[in-house]
Amino acid sequence: MFSLESYTAIITGATGGIGQAIAHALASQGARVALSGTRQAVLQELANQLKSLYACEAILLPCSLTEVEALESLIPQAEKAMGKVDILVNNAGITRDGLAMRLKDEDWQQVLDINLTACFRLCRAAVKTMMKRRYGRIINISSVVGTVGNPGQANYCASKAGMVGLSKALAYEVASRGITVNCIAPGFIESDMTAVLADPVKEKILSGIPIGRMGKPQEIATAVAYLASTESGYITGQTLHVNGGMAMI
Repeated sequence: MFSLESYTAIITGATGGIGQAIAHALASQGARVALSGTRQAVLQELANQLKSLYACEAILLPCSLTEVEALESLIPQAEKAMGKVDILVNNAGITRDGLAMRLKDEDWQQVLDINLTACFRLCRAAVKTMMKRRYGRIINISSVVGTVGNPGQANYCASKAGMVGLSKALAYEVASRGITVNCIAPGFIESDMTAVLADPVKEKILSGIPIGRMGKPQEIATAVAYLASTESGYITGQTLHVNGGMAMI
């Protein structure tokens, strides 16, 4: 695929299906990876898998993105452990669904804090050192609903749309320093969350996907590996939609 040997990466939300797939994709191409999430046992199991399969360095950086002090220290910790951070993948995210007229303020704020504000803070910390080295790759995992909307997810849609705007603005600011900033917007992806959906719900979802199936986490991870590579150096400020054609932007 794309060689990432000698490069380092940090992945937030590394315990989920997409996060784990991203870790495998980057490690398989030779990257040293720092894994961040809240479930330390899952992180450790993933690190063991990466080391066994790819003989790569995989370090654990457990972090709750709701804790500002821990969040602000995440990039410095990764740099101390690996010497540098070349690739930042902001994959962590939560949902707190509800119709807008009934949505609680705390559910709105928590989704914005974790999905968007934490992303901004990590980007801000990462570009400071990336600019000195004149190289960096930032990949933010947005969502198709950040573009097309989704009833009952005003907070989630707003956070993912905000991520796209943040990425475009930042891309302008750091492009001259060899840093690219892009988004990937997944559609419906196979996961523990979609596995429990009732058959009628799944059928309705699939009817709106021209390819006729949900995506696989590995298909998102492959896109991340490309945007993390040197070969993607002329792509910045873009959103790559990986959704089986359900929204042709």
